[in-house]
Formats: sequence, structure tokens, C-alpha cells
Amino acid sequence: MEKSRTACFTGHRPEKLKAASPQEINSIRSMLYLEIKTAADRGYKYFITGMQRGIDLWAGECVLDLMKEYDIELIAAVPYKGFGSNFRNRDKWIFGRILENAGEIVYISERSSKTVYRMRNEYMTDNASLLIAAVDDFNSGTGQTISLARKKGLEIRLIRVDGKDDDDAEQMML
Repeated sequence: MEKSRTACFTGHRPEKLKAASPQEINSIRSMLYLEIKTAADRGYKYFITGMQRGIDLWAGECVLDLMKEYDIELIAAVPYKGFGSNFRNRDKWIFGRILENAGEIVYISERSSKTVYRMRNEYMTDNASLLIAAVDDFNSGTGQTISLARKKGLEIRLIRVDGKDDDDAEQMML
């Protein structure tokens, strides 16, 4: 995995999204697809997903779909062994599909802990040069990951899911 050609994702779980109607979720998924396709067009080859429900799994699914057109690879950064065992329905199916098709699976920890998600986010931002973020609340784990990426100098592509513009986002990130 080459850092300069690697992107990672961050975003909220579905129940944390303020814009959660089926139409709004489809719109978010379309925007993710477009951002990932644009990154692939720019030469990004590796895409790291943190494997959480919502944005992470949706982004991973977009990468899997784009693998039919592009020579790209998906890396699954699984927080700990056994993570995802409580997923249900479509989330469980997508999770399994990503694990089956990932070029690499990285287990951040052997077991769950208070710091495992931060460690996963550190791994992703340490190994990427681009962060694609779908965000509506900067006072969240997603906001912390954006801040971490910003401190490390990653390019950040924001998908605003709260109807605000990027000028508002810049203020929130300062």
C-alpha cells in the first residue's frame, strides 16, 4: 500500500445521521460513489474502510462496485477480532462481502477496548493521503478523525450531510 495513492473514509452510523430518510441515504451513497470514482480517476489505488455500519460499509461497497472498472484495492481495517458479529441484515451481508473481497484485512486489536476505534482511525490516517468524510456532526468520532487527518496533512473531501456549506465546515474544524 502506497500512502500517496491511498484514501480512507470516515462518517456516521445510520442512526447518528440527521439526514436519514431513504432518499437522503441514497443521495449520501451516490456522493460517496462519486468521490471514490473521482479519487480512482486521480490515481488512488488503495481504499481503507474502518468497517463500521453506515458510511464505512457504504464506502466499502462503492469500492467493490468500482473494482469492476478500476484496478483498485479495498483494505478492511477491522477494529478487533469478532467486530461485526452483532451486525444484522444488509449490514452483515455487506460486512461479509467486504471481508471476502478485500485485498488486505488488518485487525487493529485482538479485543475491544476504549481506545480501539481511535487506534483504527490512527491506522487509517497514518496510511492514507486522502480522507473522504461524510459528516453532519463535528463533535463526534467522525469529527475527531477529520481533525486527526487535518493535523497529519491529509487532503480532506467533505460530503456535508447537514445542508451546510464548506465555509461552515472550515469554521467547525478550526
